[in-house]
Amino acid sequence: MKVAVIYGGRSGEHEISLISAAAIARGASERHDVVLIGIARNGAWDVQDGAELRRVLENPDVPFNEIEEIEENRVRIVPGAGTAAFSTASGAVPVDVAFPALHGSYGEDGTIQGLLEMLGVPYVGCTTLGSALTMDKEKTKQILAQSGIPVVPYRCMKRCDLLDSNRYDELFQNAVDELGFPLFVKPCCAGSSNGAAKAETPKQLSYALMEAFRWDDKVLIETAVNAREIECSVTGNAATAPADSDIEAVRAFVPGEIIPTHEFYDYDAKYTDPDGAGLRIPADLPADMIETVRSTAVKAYKALDLTGLSRVDFLLDKDSGALYLNEINTMPGFTPISMFPKMCGAAGLPFGQLVDLLIAEARAQFAAKSALQTSR
Repeated sequence: MKVAVIYGGRSGEHEISLISAAAIARGASERHDVVLIGIARNGAWDVQDGAELRRVLENPDVPFNEIEEIEENRVRIVPGAGTAAFSTASGAVPVDVAFPALHGSYGEDGTIQGLLEMLGVPYVGCTTLGSALTMDKEKTKQILAQSGIPVVPYRCMKRCDLLDSNRYDELFQNAVDELGFPLFVKPCCAGSSNGAAKAETPKQLSYALMEAFRWDDKVLIETAVNAREIECSVTGNAATAPADSDIEAVRAFVPGEIIPTHEFYDYDAKYTDPDGAGLRIPADLPADMIETVRSTAVKAYKALDLTGLSRVDFLLDKDSGALYLNEINTMPGFTPISMFPKMCGAAGLPFGQLVDLLIAEARAQFAAKSALQTSR
């Protein structure tokens, strides 16, 4: 099968994509014919030379190099062409399924998913709607709360509020009065903790808001819970899975726990500092709490009609014991230290088989959607 690993991208998580994509390409190459489509930081798409794939396959600890832009390798696309949707100046680039190894904006937010829908190419991961919803932390919280799933208390501020000094001052003071310090500030639609900060004072909150607004037009202000960070991997196709499907059934794996050595689990702790966090799989939790985490992760996954895969992140309050659903990541990291594949592996699904499952889910989801009537 021809699997296109699409990686790089325009987001602040470009470098992480190079690492994730290399791991995915290794896993997919065990049973499939892999083609690399790199997206440069400027948004240009280019098919990468086969030598780059061979280099990564022969060196299991290295990421992909920066995207090489060569005019004759520039990708051209034909909407509705299916397996013939991609081509270069040299001819067609057949693709049976796309695996977007893209994190954050322009990769995890529904944009590329919508493009692949228009092209008629099966793809790994959540649908356009599921990706867009979960990328927006405010909208995710609203849906989860409506579904009876506890979320951390928060307030949302928008750029239009920032531009109105009276409105900004009012919202700022309301957040302080109602949530109290310390607070977490984060962009609504950025990943990997980009633009996120903890604030202990009004001055720090002001600085944190200005930094977050560099990344997004909407910003969350949340209660800083004194919490343990618990994560749970989920796979499956929530809206289409037949009752007897081993491929599409929604499955929550054994939860793990992040034990950060930084003040919080920030970008450096996640990706650049090898000692930035410890990983405990399974999480050191009572059996009933393990099941609560797993069942809540599945409930959230189904509430948002997610497909393919997600990493569902929880906060377990050390003081009260309350469990909050913090975030859902629809294209979690696949780096050597990433929690998603590690949790799957701990449950008996090794990396290569995980990649195969995700590809099979993508094809099943595409087949289900293709069978729908779209015109009279």
